Amino acid sequence: QVLTLDARNHGSSPHSPLMTYEAMSLDVQHLLARLGVPKCILLGHSMGGKTAMTLALQRPDLVERLISVDISPVSTTLVSEFSAYVSAMKSVNIPAGLSRSAARQLADDQLSPVVQHPQLRQFLLTNLVEVEGRYTWRVNLEAISHHLADIMSFPIFHKPYPGPALFLGGSNSPYISSKDYPEIQRLFPKADIQFIEGAGHIVHQDKFEEFITAVLNFLSSP
Repeated sequence: QVLTLDARNHGSSPHSPLMTYEAMSLDVQHLLARLGVPKCILLGHSMGGKTAMTLALQRPDLVERLISVDISPVSTTLVSEFSAYVSAMKSVNIPAGLSRSAARQLADDQLSPVVQHPQLRQFLLTNLVEVEGRYTWRVNLEAISHHLADIMSFPIFHKPYPGPALFLGGSNSPYISSKDYPEIQRLFPKADIQFIEGAGHIVHQDKFEEFITAVLNFLSSP
């Protein structure tokens, strides 16, 4: 059984002014309790990966295995252009009355000077929604921009997660680097670090079949 969860301030989940990994970890804990799931395999990408790591470190009893996709348990401020992306998304201006395809194309054109990678723009544009005739972002950009420092950093933990962990990076992405290995190994002593050749940050989009194979291999390993 696979459950996909929209983080707070994302997708169809409620908006909240608070956007820390501790808060997002509690969201997942509350969901597991509500659904009566005693233990799960957690998979998260980027911010979701940091949320998954936080939960595994806070409540290892709830996590059977952990998969962190293209993110390390360290600060990612140096490699991220995310604040520029948020500003670009905030500045998108779409007149009312356009068709969905025309609105997406206009937003794509307005984002392209800052978000130069076409696949990343397509990823961001999945958040463009029509509400009462006007186009808006369904992510809570105000909360995200207010908490960017929290999102880019990682909470401090002293006790490691004892279960199996897979850190699955894209070979073309800087988000898991060899300088992160000591901290990964300190917090996740059973970690396996792998890279998918030719994938960027959105590993599961860039190399879908290779991504699924790596995840399934990890899940079937002892």
